[in-house]
Amino acid sequence: MNENAISAENLTKIYTRGIEQVHAVDHISLDIRAGEFVSVVGPSGSGKTTLINVLGCLDNPTAGILTIDGRAVFTDGRSLSERQLTRIRRELFGYIFQKFYLIPTLTVEENIMLPFTFFRKDGASENVSRLLHLLGIERRKNHLPGQLSGGEMQRVAIARALVNNPRILLADEPTGNLDTARSEEIGQTLTELNQKQGLTIILVTHNPSLAQTAQRTITIHDGKIKK
Repeated sequence: MNENAISAENLTKIYTRGIEQVHAVDHISLDIRAGEFVSVVGPSGSGKTTLINVLGCLDNPTAGILTIDGRAVFTDGRSLSERQLTRIRRELFGYIFQKFYLIPTLTVEENIMLPFTFFRKDGASENVSRLLHLLGIERRKNHLPGQLSGGEMQRVAIARALVNNPRILLADEPTGNLDTARSEEIGQTLTELNQKQGLTIILVTHNPSLAQTAQRTITIHDGKIKK
């Protein structure tokens, strides 16, 4: 991987609300190194989620330059094709959200396998087994989500995000629905994934303790990086 996993230059995302233009991301420039663990903090409505969605190719910026793993993805209004973007999302990124988005009628193992519904990778079964063991949910693999604790459900969501062996993990408020003890567990899990697996992690959180587990913290206010 290139030295920088993600580079952004004057990245901007504007939404139109009535006659008003909202700069959700306002000329943000940043570099995130490969293997770095970065937290993104700021008040509600500051643009944190919009930023992570743009960095993760889930949303197109209005302007600016975004480079992923050395490849220009967005350049001042021009972007790669949707097919190319889909491949980048599939092969480079793993996504974790505040809601677990587990299918209640599928077992833990089946939920983790969901990404392979759309495409298949060699060694998929072995990777699922490895993640079940790595995240400490091996004994739960045949359970349904309704039989799990909140922390266990989030670990399943993390395993599902990692099953395709992504290089970059984006986590948007992954402990928002968890109590303090479970939040600390997830924070420790992310730290271990970064330190032992070399995974690049970008974490959006309101939790100060969780943010401090990262190597670097970026504060967003009104769509800008606060110096």
